[in-house]
Amino acid sequence: MTSAPVTPPRVRIAPSPTGDPHVGTAYIGLFNYVFARKHGGTFVLRIEDTDQARCTPGSEQAIFEALKWLGLNWQEGPDCGGDYGPYRQSERLPIYREHVARLLAEGKAYRCFATPEELAEMRKVQREQKLDLAYDGRYRDYDPKQAEQRAAAGEPHVVRMKVPREPGATTTVHDCLRGDVTFENRLIDDQVIMKSDGFPTYHLACVVDDHLMKISHVIRGEEWITSTPKHVLLYQAFGWEAPAFYHLGLLRNHNKSKLSKRKNPVSVFHYRDLGYLPGTFVNFLGTLGFSYGDDRERFTLDEMVERFEWSRVSPGGPVFDPVKLAAFNADDIRAMDVDTLTSQLIAHLYTPERLRAIVALARERIDLLDDFVPYTSFFFAGKVDYSQVLGKMKIKKRTRKEVVNILKTYIEEIERDPAARGFTAPELETFSRAFCERHGWKTREVFTLLRLSITGRTAAPPLFDTMAAVGKDRARLRLRDAADVLRQQPEW
Repeated sequence: MTSAPVTPPRVRIAPSPTGDPHVGTAYIGLFNYVFARKHGGTFVLRIEDTDQARCTPGSEQAIFEALKWLGLNWQEGPDCGGDYGPYRQSERLPIYREHVARLLAEGKAYRCFATPEELAEMRKVQREQKLDLAYDGRYRDYDPKQAEQRAAAGEPHVVRMKVPREPGATTTVHDCLRGDVTFENRLIDDQVIMKSDGFPTYHLACVVDDHLMKISHVIRGEEWITSTPKHVLLYQAFGWEAPAFYHLGLLRNHNKSKLSKRKNPVSVFHYRDLGYLPGTFVNFLGTLGFSYGDDRERFTLDEMVERFEWSRVSPGGPVFDPVKLAAFNADDIRAMDVDTLTSQLIAHLYTPERLRAIVALARERIDLLDDFVPYTSFFFAGKVDYSQVLGKMKIKKRTRKEVVNILKTYIEEIERDPAARGFTAPELETFSRAFCERHGWKTREVFTLLRLSITGRTAAPPLFDTMAAVGKDRARLRLRDAADVLRQQPEW
């Protein structure tokens, strides 16, 4: 393991605003933040929003909120009053176009006019011939003058980088945690660097931004290792010095599979909203790739900064163990004095906005103030008891497997639907009715399953108002729990 110069480092975290903040983003952010603080450097926040079809303003705000909750405060970017912020790639398009034009003029990139239909046919032939699926370079040697004429006429096209193809050519990536990794250039695709809509791809934008923002160390997940040779080639094409690269191990489940939102609660807000303490969560993330020493696992963020060295960081894929996280949190709650814990509980459970929403749903169904807590308990609980409603989950003419699968499918599709990300009652109802129609289920069937899964009761306030008040993360957790409980039941 080698170390690059560290005085003073400039590092960045560059999430895409396409959904709830992922725990993996928090993990990478933590190591960037700690490294910068250790050496008196700068921690930069950059929003990579060039994929306009998937980006939402709410997701961008959620990134800010999650980082602030964890105490990972950036020195440049939105709300910092720095000389450079905010950094949003969608606001830097002229910069990228200028750099693409430079590569085109120097013959280090080329315009590709292949249509989607042509590319689909190309991939079909490659599959039939059992070849690697990759762009075949059909426009690589196309006459640049003709390409400019077609582009000037408004013909749709993309711009691709021109990977050096000399026989035996290779590109070596030096990873400061893993050593040298060498790639054969013949296996590196002529990657698209500018899309037909005029937006850059990640590969071009991140290289240009990292150079112009003077990023000295790129600390990110190991899934980017195979993309790094493309980035190194772009640095070489521009004549720039590449930053030092550190690729941390991907967070994994106990079975070593990748931590995925389709199978696990991976939103930072899932853990925040269930009542995990931010300091505890940061401590837990730190143990996943960093060894404090002395067999010690409990430490504060400041203590991690003080003790941080790259020799204490493992590049292996750490296991994200929710049981261990819960044990950490339990210890920290028990260590609190009563007054502090009381304040934490009030702030967590009874924010004025949340309490008002729940009161509005409950007031028609309570006769005494004392009725409020038992009637609304499911709004606050992390999990619910399904023992009293299992019989009601048996949908007539539907097998147990069908019921389990429709719940799992609902979870997967609501994760992907941009219109449902706000998790408001109108959005949930629109999505759910379309979901039923799409899958051939009656609304009565699916809505009953949702109500029972979310509340554990047959009688509750209006379904979608209830789901919205329960909150996105609690609701998804309960849908997963209900599916798991049903999966363990005998077939009916």
